[in-house]
Amino acid sequence: MHAFVAISCPYCGESIDIAVDASVERQRYIEDCQVCCRPMIVDVAVDEDGEIGVTARSEDDA
Repeated sequence: MHAFVAISCPYCGESIDIAVDASVERQRYIEDCQVCCRPMIVDVAVDEDGEIGVTARSEDDA
């Protein structure tokens, strides 16, 4: 099950939509910003109610 979530790029600040696999409870991956093409570290957490929490940070913040 995929869902689209709006996040802000930690580099350029633009709002972008990313596809999230909501069937996985916790995940971390790298995705390039659709605007500035810089790599973001994306953390996804899905709680027991199905609520999706997403954070994106720069590689420098890792």
